[in-house]
Amino acid sequence: MTEFLVRGRYVLSMAGLPAPAERVRTPGAHLDGVLTDAAVHVRDGAIVAVDGYAALVAAQAHLPVHGDGTGLVIPGLISTHTHLSESLATGMGSELSLFEWADAIVAPLGMVLTREDAAEGTALRAIEMLLSGVTTVNDMFCHTNIGSRASLGVVDGLTRAGMRGVVAYGAEDLPLLERSTLAPGDVIDDVLAEQHDLAAHAATAPLLDFRYGVGTLLGQSDELLAAGVEECRRAGWGVHTHLAEVREEVTTARHRWGHRTVEHSLRAGLFERPLIAGHGVWLTEADIATFARHGAAIAHNPVANMILASGVCPVPRLRAAGVPVGIGTDGAASNDSQDMLQAVKAAALLQKVHHLDALVVDALDVLTMATIDGARALGLDHLVGSLEPGKRADIVLLQDTVDVAVLHDPVAQLVYGASPRSVRDVWVDGVQVVADHRCTTVDEATQIARCRPLADRVGVKAGLVATGHSVVTG
Repeated sequence: MTEFLVRGRYVLSMAGLPAPAERVRTPGAHLDGVLTDAAVHVRDGAIVAVDGYAALVAAQAHLPVHGDGTGLVIPGLISTHTHLSESLATGMGSELSLFEWADAIVAPLGMVLTREDAAEGTALRAIEMLLSGVTTVNDMFCHTNIGSRASLGVVDGLTRAGMRGVVAYGAEDLPLLERSTLAPGDVIDDVLAEQHDLAAHAATAPLLDFRYGVGTLLGQSDELLAAGVEECRRAGWGVHTHLAEVREEVTTARHRWGHRTVEHSLRAGLFERPLIAGHGVWLTEADIATFARHGAAIAHNPVANMILASGVCPVPRLRAAGVPVGIGTDGAASNDSQDMLQAVKAAALLQKVHHLDALVVDALDVLTMATIDGARALGLDHLVGSLEPGKRADIVLLQDTVDVAVLHDPVAQLVYGASPRSVRDVWVDGVQVVADHRCTTVDEATQIARCRPLADRVGVKAGLVATGHSVVTG
């Protein structure tokens, strides 16, 4: 039996918070419910109690204690949207719009990725995520290397790192048909076969779940979309997709189908399943009502949306309508980082400057989105997202650095001041995966050494050197 306490000057449990529409946003109001000199009691991977440190240690004096009572204890952060397929392709195309970037970087990259690339790249980015306090990630692996089963490598990498997650294969058949000699039916069969293979592989990992990935609606033939919806109904799968990310997507959809991508998803039956969509930038009021009516969720990716000049997600309107909104980093090549603390800060700042209103989204709002609302968006709020008895012990301790040395307002300091160097210890399901600022499951130096030649090889093989997007020499 493994049993211990995690102590902080403040424990932010994220439990029992009011709905967004019921919150009072005034200076200091978000401090209600913050526990002072408190601790979390963990036994065999589950949270047993959250209480004052004195009370817990008096009853459990024999237990080891992590934390000296000067730091912050929070639930593990939840990144609700990323693409670990981009793990070996950071730093390219950041001056391109989304469609230009997808054609120049993502498409050629996806043609050459292997399962080994996926496994090693995922393990590399898992280190980065864990060191920024992420314990759960919702990934969509996008590739067009038919027959490679590259997406299965994500399961290998996340399992090795000890992370909780939801995996998806973001399949599209129209790009494949442009260059493949296979018949359309054979391409669809292979796409669906990889979905089933990924689902089966994820089922072997206790911390992983599976969702059916729809890379983009515009990349789907009518036949693949219909077949995918039918597989979701039959297998009981949820859906992970992109919707309303950029204005060009909406315009192209209206020319092709006569309606927007949210309406197309609704007509196809995607909203019949538990659905989370990345971005949701260009949503109408009718689109928001569709999400609310069907209990679907949005993953907000502020950093990637700014890099690719996509626009600003209507976060306040979505949350007011009751739509669960989580925060994601987006892919390692559309953000160039998997630092979730950076994304959380950006989520608040982007809304403030866009609305010219300092209270439109505050520190507690974005911390809620990165924890319990992210869990709700993925249907995991019965397990994680808050520090409550009975939930799994996904916990982060921030301590020992200048970033969190002064804690007049622990919520604001966490959101606006903390960085990965503040993250001292992390537990996933009660297992310590970061200790004293170091990942314990994957050796960082070794993983960097493994991934450098893989990244160089991918850059050359995908033609990214020839096009000037990469300067590696091969």
